[in-house]
Amino acid sequence: MTMVRFEISMSLDGFVAGPNATLEDPLGEGGERLHEWIFGLATWRATHGKEGGATGPDDDLLRESVDRTGATVMGRKMFSGGEGPWERDRNAGGWWGDDPPFGEPVFILTHHAREPVPHRNGTTFNFVTDGIESALDQANAAAGDRDVLIRGGANVIQQYLRAGLVDELDLHVIPLMLGDGVRLFDRDPVPEPLGLELTSVIDSPHVTHLRYRVERASSQP
Repeated sequence: MTMVRFEISMSLDGFVAGPNATLEDPLGEGGERLHEWIFGLATWRATHGKEGGATGPDDDLLRESVDRTGATVMGRKMFSGGEGPWERDRNAGGWWGDDPPFGEPVFILTHHAREPVPHRNGTTFNFVTDGIESALDQANAAAGDRDVLIRGGANVIQQYLRAGLVDELDLHVIPLMLGDGVRLFDRDPVPEPLGLELTSVIDSPHVTHLRYRVERASSQP
C-alpha cells in the first residue's frame, strides 16, 4: 500500500540544519555533520555513482527506503537554495548536476512555473505551483504501489503534517547538539495532538533511527 512518509536527519536538540545557510554551505554552520552517517554507506555511494562503502543496519535501512520510494516531493530551497524567478536563480539546475541520485519523479514546490526537466537515470524534476496537495496527488500517481517520500526541508514537512497528509515519520537522530539553526518542529506542526506509534528503533554508534506511524482516528462510532 502506498504511504506518504518523510525522513530526515536531526540533531538531539531538534535541528535539521545549522544557522546561516548559504549557497556555498546550504546546510548551515555544522549542518553537514547531521549527514556524515550516510556518506560512507554502500547504498548512498551507489546512488551517487560510486563504488564500495559500508554495509550493515544503517545501509540496510537506506536500501529499504530507496526500494520503497516511487516519487519524491521537496521544496524549492531543498532543490536549489534559491527563490524568485528561475532566471535569477544561480543554482537553477539543482544541487546534483546532470546525474541526480533519485531515479524517480521529483515534484518541487515553487511559486514560479517551469517545464519538467528529465534526466537519463529516471529522475524527472517537475515544478508544482498549485500547492502541497497538488504535488502529493501528482506524486501518488507517479509512485504506483510504492511510497511518496517528503524529503524536506523542514517547512515543507511542517506543511504536510499540519494538513494531516503524513502516514509515517522516519527520524535519524544524531548524537549532536547544534544549538541553533532550523528546527524540524519550529512552529506548531499540527492543529491538534498527533498520535504516533513507534514501530522501529535501530541504534548504531553514530545515529539512532526512529520510525513512527501516524495513528488515524477511527471512523467507527
